[in-house]
Amino acid sequence: MLERVKAALPALPPAEQRVAKLLLNDARAFTNLPVSELADRAHVSKPTVVRFCRSVGYDGLADFKRKLAGSVNEGVPFVHRAVDEDEKPADLIVKVVDNAVAALLHYRNDAASHAFERAVNALSESAVNGRRIEFYGVGNSGIVAQDAQHKFFRLGVNTAACSDGHVQLMSATMLQAGDCAVLISNSGRSRDMLDVADIARKKGATLIFITASGSPLAALAQSQGQILLAVDHPEDYDRYSPMVSRLLHLVAVDILTTGVALRLGQTLRPMLQEIKRNLRSKRYAS
Repeated sequence: MLERVKAALPALPPAEQRVAKLLLNDARAFTNLPVSELADRAHVSKPTVVRFCRSVGYDGLADFKRKLAGSVNEGVPFVHRAVDEDEKPADLIVKVVDNAVAALLHYRNDAASHAFERAVNALSESAVNGRRIEFYGVGNSGIVAQDAQHKFFRLGVNTAACSDGHVQLMSATMLQAGDCAVLISNSGRSRDMLDVADIARKKGATLIFITASGSPLAALAQSQGQILLAVDHPEDYDRYSPMVSRLLHLVAVDILTTGVALRLGQTLRPMLQEIKRNLRSKRYAS
């Protein structure tokens, strides 16, 4: 959460920068001080404190302080403890699981609920109106896109997943207003994703980005008024095989799937029950 504020600092207005610096100097105190005290210490107005919270992706001061408190008080360190060549399996289990748990807990605190609400609204509207929902990703993110398509097609949604750059461009070219394109990228710097985002936007589709804040894809989402579901983590995408990022992206997809399923409501129940009945025939009898 503090890393997100640091990344956003240069783009903030001068008054909001003073609030950010107050936060970064003592995050724990920031969670406990009333808005009037925060405003006095930063030499800004009380509305400026609230605007700062919204500028960095939260619903307001209460939402920001609640998630900040969870972040600064979290007992699991948000670091990846490197494993050694002679690491024993018992130690590997602890280190890999601890790293994943810490990342998930911090994402719980960082995730912007208003962005997810916009995304669920857009996806639900496309689903109800029979419009297309396309998932795009390359490499490891392509696997996440396939998982997303697998979850959404069970909701009776007209959906597809594309991980080939050429197929993505063709798919985006066929999008129309009312359709949704969900772009998934760990680095946010994939040329394929930037190209397909530009085409999908020009065709009038709603774009939902699951990517790192501060990346070119995130900047594109913000500059074009599209939906950014920021997923930040300490994993070096240039050096390491993606592990934590994949888990966080899958969690973001699960949140979207659950939100859309709840919006579609009881209309899903008969279909899902029939799917389960048909799947039972594929299992060995007990």
